[in-house]
Amino acid sequence: VPLISDEIYHGLTYEGEERSALEFSRNVFVLGGFSKAYAMTGWRRGYLIAPPSEIRTLQSMHQNFLISANNFVQSAGIAALRECDGEVARMREAYDRRRRHIVARLRDLGLGVGKIPAGAFYVLADARHIRSDSRSLAMEILEVTGVAITPGIDFGEGAEGYLRFSYANSLENIDRAMDLLGTFFREQRWL
Repeated sequence: VPLISDEIYHGLTYEGEERSALEFSRNVFVLGGFSKAYAMTGWRRGYLIAPPSEIRTLQSMHQNFLISANNFVQSAGIAALRECDGEVARMREAYDRRRRHIVARLRDLGLGVGKIPAGAFYVLADARHIRSDSRSLAMEILEVTGVAITPGIDFGEGAEGYLRFSYANSLENIDRAMDLLGTFFREQRWL
């Protein structure tokens, strides 16, 4: 049975050894890209690693869906692979500082954060003690404070009552958002 592994966040693991499904099976399709580790969001440059026996079929499918990426995006991807390992490491360290900081701030706000996230740049916080409807809570927070948060329900019923926060921003902006949330939570007597 083939395995499909989404490894778009490869390079943004904070603890332990970075692993890939390729280490465990030859019958694996690995999806990767440049948007996360190389901060090329929106440039739509990705790749697929597949078993050699599947390459011809994948090439045929690829030709029917698109021709190629823009030249500047291809050049940027090549430059990222050749020149940006140090920058990726610096970004990972910055994300790690922000990750630890936002988790502490969310906990200070009374939002439940279980295990600290091990990769990417998002944290899921439990807000069920405030409201079980994460969409209405996220919208109210946006309307009152201007802080945009993704409702947990967007990730399935199991995440309902949770809010997803991004820490792909500066510490200053994270603090500004947490301060606004703190003021709002105190006004609502949630804190």
